[in-house]
Amino acid sequence: MPMLTHNQIWTAIDRLAARAKLTPSGLAKKAGLDPTTFNKSKRVTPEGRPRWPSTESVAKALQATSTKFDIFVTLISDGGKATMHSVPLIGFAQAGAGGFFDDGGFPVGKGWEEIAFPSVNDEHAYALEISGDSMKPAYRSGDVIIVSPGATARKGDRVVVKTKDGEVMVKELKRKTTKSVELKSLNAEHRDRTLPAADIVWLARIVWASQ
Repeated sequence: MPMLTHNQIWTAIDRLAARAKLTPSGLAKKAGLDPTTFNKSKRVTPEGRPRWPSTESVAKALQATSTKFDIFVTLISDGGKATMHSVPLIGFAQAGAGGFFDDGGFPVGKGWEEIAFPSVNDEHAYALEISGDSMKPAYRSGDVIIVSPGATARKGDRVVVKTKDGEVMVKELKRKTTKSVELKSLNAEHRDRTLPAADIVWLARIVWASQ
């Protein structure tokens, strides 16, 4: 694995600031650091040696912008090619309530927050923040999953399913026919489910998880 370069790290910080609609100085202030911490003049010593940002300063910048480390890694490694945009985010417990989705499983209405994420091939993609332990070990409380209602779900895919009763669940798709849908539980303590197709309001594929 190639080593990270001085330029890559500082470029990632510049991208992090831009994604938060801040200057490098504004990002430093938001992170509670000296405003000059990320200035270009601080990136090389008077003797001409590269000066690297401290781990603490990077961590504070990520916390201040609510950016997970894996997203920061994409800012380092993508060479600027990955498009970052915002996707709507709600808590998993809220997903069963009315008003957040239309009949096709697309996000609608108010009450959504936003989370920055590398572009996915679905303008209707959204994020759910997992709560509780019912999906361990696959997903833990606090994990964020990206759901693509426009993606085709196949056998073996992890999916989010909403029923007519308002129940929202995350399962693995075992089999889907015109009459029924067979779902495998991600947690061995919870039973598998077979639901009549008529009882399912929508089913959408999970395309990414924060973990």
